[in-house]
Amino acid sequence: MKRVVVIDDDESIRRTLGVLLERAGYAVVLAPDGEEGLRHCRAAVPNLVMTDIHLPGMDGIEVALALRTLAPELPVIVMSGGDRTARLDLLGSALLLGAVRVLRKPFTIDEALSAIEAALGG
Repeated sequence: MKRVVVIDDDESIRRTLGVLLERAGYAVVLAPDGEEGLRHCRAAVPNLVMTDIHLPGMDGIEVALALRTLAPELPVIVMSGGDRTARLDLLGSALLLGAVRVLRKPFTIDEALSAIEAALGG
């Protein structure tokens, strides 16, 4: 069973993605911030990480960079509901920094599953 770590400070998004992924047959680990998400990844490298950009403490870009060091081949999907500055394309930056896919919130179940399957090579 493929393991996915979901990192998002919004509890409703974390839970929704957790249920969606479990129903799709994935083992899921949920984390409310980047530090906890990285601890889970260091304990056992997952098959995929989904992270929000805007997180308390370590943001999603920092998480993606840390994961590139930990496991360079680990696919990362970066999610965001919008850029805080409106002058920066953070999702575009995430792609340049190694994310394999980005999801702009709100996204549909089909968009999420499609991004996950593509990231996992399926």
